[in-house]
Amino acid sequence: MATKLLTKALRAKLPPLGATENVADPIAVVKFFHPASSWTWYGVEFDSVDRFFGLVIGHETELGYFSLRELASLKVRGLGIERDRWFLPTPLSKLRKAA
Repeated sequence: MATKLLTKALRAKLPPLGATENVADPIAVVKFFHPASSWTWYGVEFDSVDRFFGLVIGHETELGYFSLRELASLKVRGLGIERDRWFLPTPLSKLRKAA
């Protein structure tokens, strides 16, 4: 299921972990969400295997690390995490304002 969440094309677009550390307003490349909750994960960087750095909007809005494997295994009310196929790369400042 992890490959369904993150295509090869998206993997190629995500910078490696630490690459945007000195960027004032980094770009979220990919968006994941749960259709039956308000939780959303935006990937900014990726270690090319499992670990993302990005913006997580849940009970709080915060920057942090999250795992592709964990996203792929999450089930709430019988539904899994989905990737927003229509999401366009967006600066984190815009995503924070919208949250």
